[in-house]
Amino acid sequence: MNLTRKFKSVALAIAGVILMPSCATTGHASTNPQTQSAETASAVQSVQHGKASWYSIREKGGSRTASGQRMTNQSATAAHKTLPMGTRVRVTNVSNGKSEVVTINDRGPYVKGRIIDVTKGSAERLGFLKHGVAVVRVEVLGRIKSLVD
Repeated sequence: MNLTRKFKSVALAIAGVILMPSCATTGHASTNPQTQSAETASAVQSVQHGKASWYSIREKGGSRTASGQRMTNQSATAAHKTLPMGTRVRVTNVSNGKSEVVTINDRGPYVKGRIIDVTKGSAERLGFLKHGVAVVRVEVLGRIKSLVD
C-alpha cells in the first residue's frame, strides 16, 4: 500500500467519523450520534472495508476461542485473521449505519472475501442476522490490556 493511499484512507475514516457518527461503547448497536465522544473519534488507528458474517455456538457453557476466553452468542466479540487479541474495533453496518464496539478474541473468518466474523448477538444488534452477511466498516480503536498480557 503506498503512502498516499494510506493517508487518503485515514482522511476518509476521520471524515466518516465526523460526518456520520454512530458509535456504541456499551456493546449495544446504536445510530444515535450523541453516543460518540471526541476521545473515541480520535482513537481510530486504521479502517477496513469488506464483508462481515456471524458465527455462534450450540454448547450451553460456550466454547473456547483462540484467546482462551469462553464464547457466548450474545457477547460483543469477534474473530479477525490478523488483528491482535484484545483489539477493540467498531463494526459499522454500511447499509443501516448501526455500529457496535467489539473485542477481537478469536481467529477467522475462514471464508474468502470476509474480513470479520461477529457473534450472533452482535449480528442481530447490527441488523444483519437474517441476511448472514453484510458490508461493514471496521475501525480499529485500540487494545484491552487484560487480553494482551
